[in-house]
Amino acid sequence: MILIKNGFIKTMAGEDIENGQILIEDGKIKAVGKDIEVPIDVEIIDAKGCLVTPGLVEGHCHIGMWEEGIGFEGEDGNEDVEPITPHLRAIDGINPMDQSFKDAIGGGVTTTVTGPGSANVIGGQFLAMKTYGNRVDKMIIKDPVAIKIAFGENPKRVYSEQHKSPVTRMAVAAMLRETLYEAKQYMIEIEESKDDPDKRPDYDLKMEALLPVMKKEIPLKAHAHRADDIFTALRIAKEFDVNITLDHCTEGHLIVDELAAEGKPCLVGPTLGSRSKVELKYKSFETPKILVDAGIKIAIITDSNVIPIEYLSMCAGLAVKGGLSEEDAWKAITINPAEIIGIDDRVGSIEVGKDADIAIFRGNPLIDLNYETEMTIIDGKVVYSNK
Repeated sequence: MILIKNGFIKTMAGEDIENGQILIEDGKIKAVGKDIEVPIDVEIIDAKGCLVTPGLVEGHCHIGMWEEGIGFEGEDGNEDVEPITPHLRAIDGINPMDQSFKDAIGGGVTTTVTGPGSANVIGGQFLAMKTYGNRVDKMIIKDPVAIKIAFGENPKRVYSEQHKSPVTRMAVAAMLRETLYEAKQYMIEIEESKDDPDKRPDYDLKMEALLPVMKKEIPLKAHAHRADDIFTALRIAKEFDVNITLDHCTEGHLIVDELAAEGKPCLVGPTLGSRSKVELKYKSFETPKILVDAGIKIAIITDSNVIPIEYLSMCAGLAVKGGLSEEDAWKAITINPAEIIGIDDRVGSIEVGKDADIAIFRGNPLIDLNYETEMTIIDGKVVYSNK
């Protein structure tokens, strides 16, 4: 058992606790409070003078799929020769030995949602995983958590270079519609064949991958920067009655009233860095505040390795500089992405029964560039220590 004591605890599940305590047993949080009953033989972690938070949650990245410092040999995120690939699984492309996982835990990031890139109209399956381990299968929280789809410049550029469809936004949308229609029909045929196995359609790996989307068990995860692409994503999700998250949402602040009426969660970023393509023209660290003020649930993302994953808290801090409240910024990198992804029963807050994923900071990473990550704990195990 481990007892963390004397820290300022941001539970993200209610009030902060000054000089609080967290009791950890068997990888789970057993108790949280100011004065809790503590066994005699417990291991003590004294967090005096430190900020104690839930392990940070990165809601959209590609960690382990574009390996650090390798190049082609470690690039496994885009099967960019076929625009419709829902059957590709992130679990088969992630290298947990990649340096980016060490960088993540060094920055207090304990959970990542990672998956294919945005070259394809349908890129494949995202998963949620812990950032510590040497075998992906044992690091998984939930798989799959979403199917990646992409709009705008990326699929247009990739396939125009190959002189094949899609080369226009119309074709991107048409190919997505065609595939979702096929998946809907596949689902109907399966349901209608329950009493007669001979009528069951031939097994189709691509269609099988889309069944959880059609059944609303997981959402489409839509890469969409520009306002018109965001609206196309929403239009198609409505047509097929499926759930969707709006990832990147770079021009979200320009259409905030429309997005508020739609009520879909937005994962905002990567905002740090240059405007490297046309659809990033209006990116701003003011976007999170504008969306939150309109009542939209947001997460802040690095899209790692676009922004190094250890700077997730810095991105939240820059959103604070852009007007977002500090409390909402903490939510955007802890409980909000956990809720958006559907893993908040395990991570995102410090509550009894949840996984013991804890970050201990000396200094506040949202407002102090000189902060240090003192310790990162995942599943009750100290996986990083600054001592």
